Amino acid sequence: MIFGEFSTAEAEGAVLAHSVRLSDGGFSKGHKLGHDDLDRLAAAGIERIIAARVEPGDLLEDEAAEQLAHAVASDHLTFSDAATGRVNVHSAVDGLFVANRAAVDRVNNVDPAITLACLADHVPVRAGDMVATFKIIPLAVSGAKIAEGVEILQRAPAFEVKPFKPHSISLVATELPSLKATVMDKTARILAQRLQPSGSVLQREERVAHRTTAVADAICRAMAAPDRLPKLVIVFGASAVIDAGDVIPAAIRLAGGEVIHVGMPVDPGNLLVIGRVGDVYVVGAPGCARSPKENGFDWVLDRILAGERPTPQDITGMGVGGLLMEIQSRPRPRDIATKPPSRISVAVVLLAAGKASRMGEGGAHKLLAEFGGVPLVRRSALTAVASGASDIVAVTGHRHDEIGDALRDLAIERVFNPDYASGMASSLVTGVGTQAAQRADGVLVMLADMPGVTSGDLEALIGAFRQANGQAIVRAVSGGKRGNPVILPKSVLNAVMRLEGDVGARHIIETSGLPVVDIEIGEAAHLDVDTPEAVVAAGGVLKG
Repeated sequence: MIFGEFSTAEAEGAVLAHSVRLSDGGFSKGHKLGHDDLDRLAAAGIERIIAARVEPGDLLEDEAAEQLAHAVASDHLTFSDAATGRVNVHSAVDGLFVANRAAVDRVNNVDPAITLACLADHVPVRAGDMVATFKIIPLAVSGAKIAEGVEILQRAPAFEVKPFKPHSISLVATELPSLKATVMDKTARILAQRLQPSGSVLQREERVAHRTTAVADAICRAMAAPDRLPKLVIVFGASAVIDAGDVIPAAIRLAGGEVIHVGMPVDPGNLLVIGRVGDVYVVGAPGCARSPKENGFDWVLDRILAGERPTPQDITGMGVGGLLMEIQSRPRPRDIATKPPSRISVAVVLLAAGKASRMGEGGAHKLLAEFGGVPLVRRSALTAVASGASDIVAVTGHRHDEIGDALRDLAIERVFNPDYASGMASSLVTGVGTQAAQRADGVLVMLADMPGVTSGDLEALIGAFRQANGQAIVRAVSGGKRGNPVILPKSVLNAVMRLEGDVGARHIIETSGLPVVDIEIGEAAHLDVDTPEAVVAAGGVLKG
């Protein structure tokens, strides 16, 4: 390829390095100039252009990127069409992304014109996540260099996604007088949340004394239980493991198993134990795994659920990157649009589970208050239905039956949150964890107690999300001050699934690193009816 400035009169067949604007349109970067194009440029008074002349044996950028991408095995992967010399690679499944650094480095060392960037090794991904991108930097590149890159990619996989395999999980938790039952309840709940991306289920839980024989017996009972899915046993000790002869590793051996490794160079997560009884892994979870924040337990759990068999070398090799920072996980790299805006889907999660504690002791429920003769929760659901969203999920909790009756016969999914009393986070997790929300490109979180929000407001939010190619957070504001509803892109849903307590997604919005698009909808963005006075002031009629 010859790159430089050319006389327009002699530029036939050259490829434009920059777009050219003309009064009757113009030419985009990468356009190959034909004879008629030269006449248009000359008529516009453009005498010289910056372009590339393709030599024999060269490939244009899009064809070169496609050849590299097609050299990658397509199992569990999808590929975008080439555009501006780029092909993006996405995961087709929920699973574990695995990279071969040596192979990636070999591809990137072929020629500076050829680049391959991918996610870090052994990170969990969701279906639709971008995991890698091929980019050809110049407008054309040597075909021989592309052939060399193709040969490297065909010789050894540079990256792959290993799909998660659903497992049947048995939780064994040991008890000591110093450990509160509420802590153990929370442990089981958070573990169940961790299992959701893999489709695994917490099949059984057993609480036993913190003694070797009691734990060994519980492991044996878990092994003997009938299951149609592969088994995995997870042990949470009431006291931390400090030695290979401690209760949990000793119990694995007493149950007839082997201890693979004790400890790991990941912090938090140092005090992990991994063993095996027959073909079934037994993981002694570190205390930090009682928290939803990422820790070494996640790294080992993901590998097992993806079908890998962790070795002591795998565990001891986790030190680089093993000092984990307590920040929200960043979203995946920015992607170019792979489908038109009209096909970017948004599901609405309507939060209608709260206790309405500020309504007083009279028994009136704000979501059953009538506005124009319609219960507020039904009015909000109808607003969501009219917005054009792909799916509507209503999360119920307090006075579940009455709320359900108000929503009866609507084309929406209703899901009950049994933990609604713990606060908003549990309802967010319940709604976002549904299949409807997980398959959407974005989730519009809508509070059911905001009577001023209209379907037109929701359409404006959804339209802005689609214009941002589904890669931005879109938020309703009033006078520039943040409010609700808000649309969260797919890339931050994992962070939402780890929320706890009476909190919303504000921290995720502020730390995601994604652009935030504010849409002015007026006072409706701040008008919620939390008290009887607020219901009446907004035009509602309280019901029992």
